Amino acid sequence: MDKTKLGLLGKIKYPEDLRRLSTAELPEVCSELRQDIVDELSVNPGHLASSLGVVEITVALHYVFNTPDDRIVWDVGHQAYAHKILTGRGDVFCTNRKLHGLRPFPSPEESEYDTFTCGHASNSISVALGMAVAARHTGHGNRHVVAVIGDGAMSGGLAFEGLNNVSSSPNDLLIILNDNDMSIDRAVGGMEKYLLALDTNEMYNRLRLKASRWLHSKGYLNADRRNGILRLTNALKSAISHQQNVFEGMNIRYFGPFDGNDVDEVVRVLRQIKDMRGPKLLHLHTTKGKGYKPAEKAATVWHAPGKFDPETGERLTSDQSGLPPKFQDVFGETLLEMARSNDRIVGVTPAMPTGCSMNIMMKEMPDRVFDVGIAEGHAATFSCGMAKDGLIPFCNIYSAFAQRAYDNIIHDAAILNLPVVFCLDRAGLVGEDGPTHHGAFDIAALRPVPNLTIASPMNEHELRRLMYTAQLPGKGTFVIRYPRGRGVLTDWRCPLEEIEVGTGRKLREGTDVAVLSLGPVGNDVEQAIDELAAEQPSLAVAHYDMRFVKPLDGNMLREIAQKFKRIVTVEDGIRAGGFGSAVLEWMSDNGFCPKIVRLGLPDKFVEHGAVAELHKIAGIDKESIKKAVADI
Repeated sequence: MDKTKLGLLGKIKYPEDLRRLSTAELPEVCSELRQDIVDELSVNPGHLASSLGVVEITVALHYVFNTPDDRIVWDVGHQAYAHKILTGRGDVFCTNRKLHGLRPFPSPEESEYDTFTCGHASNSISVALGMAVAARHTGHGNRHVVAVIGDGAMSGGLAFEGLNNVSSSPNDLLIILNDNDMSIDRAVGGMEKYLLALDTNEMYNRLRLKASRWLHSKGYLNADRRNGILRLTNALKSAISHQQNVFEGMNIRYFGPFDGNDVDEVVRVLRQIKDMRGPKLLHLHTTKGKGYKPAEKAATVWHAPGKFDPETGERLTSDQSGLPPKFQDVFGETLLEMARSNDRIVGVTPAMPTGCSMNIMMKEMPDRVFDVGIAEGHAATFSCGMAKDGLIPFCNIYSAFAQRAYDNIIHDAAILNLPVVFCLDRAGLVGEDGPTHHGAFDIAALRPVPNLTIASPMNEHELRRLMYTAQLPGKGTFVIRYPRGRGVLTDWRCPLEEIEVGTGRKLREGTDVAVLSLGPVGNDVEQAIDELAAEQPSLAVAHYDMRFVKPLDGNMLREIAQKFKRIVTVEDGIRAGGFGSAVLEWMSDNGFCPKIVRLGLPDKFVEHGAVAELHKIAGIDKESIKKAVADI
């Protein structure tokens, strides 16, 4: 976008510039911010609708509070694009999510205005409370700390743990609830229904605020008296309104709901409550996609719409006919196919029915698919409860988010070896969403856990067969990991047949080097070996698709160990403790000492960028595989 066309926004590089404006100019700033976000994302795709919805809140926060000394802690960082533009990154916002460009989500490693990492949901209240307590203990008692939570994140268990502690620890934290009734899909659950019905009279809030200020000025309102008066007024309000307020029941002052897309109102309310003592929650209703009609009408589609025409709202999609399907769509179609013939199969997703394609089954069988909201731990344990009493849950969680359910998988699934099928979508490097979303650690984390079967399909046929195998009697807790994006087969439908657990496939014979791969990266191995065969005809390379990392195919490994002295392992996961490590352990335990080179993700957080770029950086792309095989 041509930044010279921006009026007020063109003059704002940092929040201190914003604070020089009059309040009357703020609506124009909001309008220009929206236009900038829409124009930039139309050519450089990212998270559109969430950032549009929170523009006024962002402007008001940086206008009223003295950032970065005052702390703003963002939850679900895909709502923070306006924040980035206002905090010194407007001129380079065009690099957002690109390799070596701006990070996809706020990060203190990028800017002092980004107070904490926020790629996953529901951590803002706990983080902000910690900062508020730290301010008191480090001589920054006048520092304001604000947590901005929304996009369904209030359904996460960590948010409630934070609220519980906020209510019992001395603090002046301000929690802003950005309530748009959405996560990525429509928000679900009792908390969302409760928030829709929650209301407080604005006149009541104003009168109570004036009364508290008067009492404080007269010296009548010390901490103990304030808490007592707060409990009394909360009780009176509940009696008059016939409505219980869960936040005020925890001694957290509640204000709202107000119109979060009215910047004048948000500024006014923030100024009123800014210096109030004790914890406070400001409830703001916003519209996801606000200010861009296509996004307002279809917020789920426009959460991350890809490239589009900003004038017409037409999404610029290329012709997809003839291309292999996405792994997630193969999962969704196969799950529905199996559910039609097995009425014990159910689906569970933590707020990702569209993202994981479980909406395919949800449309036909709504009573057998459960969207539990942003609550991965609950999704896992809820699935275990159903499995214990006779159902076969397919619990689909993005690999990076499944880290939040690690204890649940061990304690609630594995110990009893319950028949829960954990489908870990977005396993491996996911691309532009970066290190908070890369599915790097699932193999290394889950491999030591007893009773788990862990598999990864090389292609769509293998995914279908693994899903079919996982739901058969006696298979116990089954983990299937697969990546974001497309597979390799256009003719992806195949008969649903059982794969013997713990067996791999020999894809090609060889005598010099054996390459062992796990999952879709095996397709890159095949291409690498084809090219090597043309470039070095004397080098005979064998390829084995191991399919299972737990249990490993011992018979196949013994055959490999007896035949080859040089082995290369390839995986799209962290190298330390991953698939290659499992092969090393097996060789050592069984008295074999071949030379083994392990290709996988390095012992660091891989940055964001296109998947192909990141595969090259991590050394698991075709050229890196060729070099490793040739050099060993």
